[in-house]
Amino acid sequence: MKKRFVVLFLMVLVLVLSISCKKQEAAAGKAVLTMGSWRADDVAQVNNLLAEYSKIKPNVEIKFQPTNPPDYNATLRLQLDSGTGPDLYYSRSYAPGQELFNAGYTGDCTDIPGVSANFSASSLAPWQMPNGKVFAVPFAAVSHAVYYNKTIFWKEGLSVPQSWEDFLALCGTLAAKGYTPLANGVADEWDILECFFLGLLPNYVGGAAERVKYETGEKKLNDDAFTGAFKAMEDVAKYLPKGYESVTYNDSQALFNTQQAVMFMDGSWTAGVYGDAAFDWGLFAMPAPQGKATAICFHPDMAITYNKASKYAKEAQEFLAWIASPAGATLASSVLPLGFFPMINATINLADSHANEFLGLNSGKETDARFVWPKFLDLYAPMNEAVIRVIKGEQTPQQAANAMETAAAALR
Repeated sequence: MKKRFVVLFLMVLVLVLSISCKKQEAAAGKAVLTMGSWRADDVAQVNNLLAEYSKIKPNVEIKFQPTNPPDYNATLRLQLDSGTGPDLYYSRSYAPGQELFNAGYTGDCTDIPGVSANFSASSLAPWQMPNGKVFAVPFAAVSHAVYYNKTIFWKEGLSVPQSWEDFLALCGTLAAKGYTPLANGVADEWDILECFFLGLLPNYVGGAAERVKYETGEKKLNDDAFTGAFKAMEDVAKYLPKGYESVTYNDSQALFNTQQAVMFMDGSWTAGVYGDAAFDWGLFAMPAPQGKATAICFHPDMAITYNKASKYAKEAQEFLAWIASPAGATLASSVLPLGFFPMINATINLADSHANEFLGLNSGKETDARFVWPKFLDLYAPMNEAVIRVIKGEQTPQQAANAMETAAAALR
């Protein structure tokens, strides 16, 4: 009983303090907005960005209130359902974001200044409804590529592979010299799918125009191209670390950072981990099989939208217009964590050489989002499982592809 009284007292105290703060803020003539996000690692960076915005709009303060990433979707929905949702919030791309718009929670961003003019159709598409309405302002994308130890490459006289066949030959050469070619493991499961399989998949099935054919059923997920991607995972399995079954994502980072593995197929968000590496490293695009064009998985990761029910909807839209401007995007790019790239159609020079190297890989290549995100998100778990089974030799590439087509057919 005493414990319940204490909890009740604390809840009342928090409410009183909250009301008091709001009264003080109102008296000061300041609009105080909250911003929800799943990027709990970016508190310092985003606070710097919001502080800069407050210099432009001194009567507006935006408080960054991120949620633990795995809990974000459920927490945000609970907040919105109960009328306590943040004024601004990070929007998931494709179906999860569309769901909140259809539910009436997310504001319409279509006519916010800069949205139509400063972003390409492909950049807007992940946050666009079938009728063309845009429900969030694109904020940042991430890229996939192979991190490689330049120091070891130079020492052994090795060069960047130009085809998948060259890549396998390179792995074989490194293994013969006593190196562990690749740092990737499967213990955390998600990274072998998102970073490796979905990173190389566009090399086999093509970019967005071809992806749509798989989504409609014009192409099947057990055709030669898709099966070939699973075959690639089978072929590369022997070049993963010894005991890869128990190698976590953090372990993989450590293997590469301590030069115990020569390469690591990963995302751009990891680039900052190797800022103090004791060796020279670089990046190359995972090459396509001979006869196919190398493509890049450049994934739309973050966008920001506003709560339709917010009493500060006007101020929220003004902030989004700033984010959609070259000035706002340039400042955002300077505070975003390394490896998160602005999506605006403006020339933005990044300070970090490796960030520019990542972006440079896109030049002249077709890019696309991770294959399952736009229409096949329900395939995420079974595809993850299939990739790991193929690597472990528990399933053939054709069996894996057949299973994916069966699952995809049920979703079309």
